[in-house]
Amino acid sequence: MARTDAILVAHRNVRLVLPLPGSFEDAVDRYERLVPVQDSSTVAELVRRKASWEAVIAQAEENAPHGFMIFWRNEVTPTMRLAGDGWPCVTYLMGNHTIAQRMFHYNPAVMLSAPLRTVICQDASGIVTLQVDQPSSRFGSYNDPEIAAVGRELDSKLAALLKALGAAVPPQLYGE
Repeated sequence: MARTDAILVAHRNVRLVLPLPGSFEDAVDRYERLVPVQDSSTVAELVRRKASWEAVIAQAEENAPHGFMIFWRNEVTPTMRLAGDGWPCVTYLMGNHTIAQRMFHYNPAVMLSAPLRTVICQDASGIVTLQVDQPSSRFGSYNDPEIAAVGRELDSKLAALLKALGAAVPPQLYGE
C-alpha cells in the first residue's frame, strides 16, 4: 500500500559560526586550498568507464586531503551589491560523494543534507566567519544509527578542517 500522508520531521539543527583569522580574501583562499573543487570531468569519466567503486574512492581520497571537496561555489556579493548590500560572502556545497554513499545506502533522502552547505562571510565589524550546520545535527534526524554514525564522523572531519583553517574548534565536534 502506498503512503499518502505527509510526514513532518522536526529536528534540532546546530549552526556553527566560526571566526576565521585574517581577511575575507585570505579566509576564502585558505578554504579553497584545503577544500579543492571536485573534478566533475574525472568523476564523469569514471562513470562513463563504469569504474569500480574502489577507483571512485581512490579518486576522492586523492582530491580531498581533508575529506571534503567543493561541488558548487557562489560568490553572492556582486548580485547583492545591486541592491546596495556589499557584505563579502561566498557560499559553497562541500562534501564527499564516497562518504555520502555510506548514508545513501540506507536512505537516499540523506541527499537533502549532503553535501553540506557552508558560507564564508564578513560582518559589519569586520569579523570573517565560516558558518555550517553541524553534520551530526543534520544526519541524526534520519532516525538511522548507521547514518547518525557517519554524521558524527563528519563532525570529526569538520573539526580537522577547522583546525587547518586556524579556527577554534567547538568541543561539540569531538562528541563532548
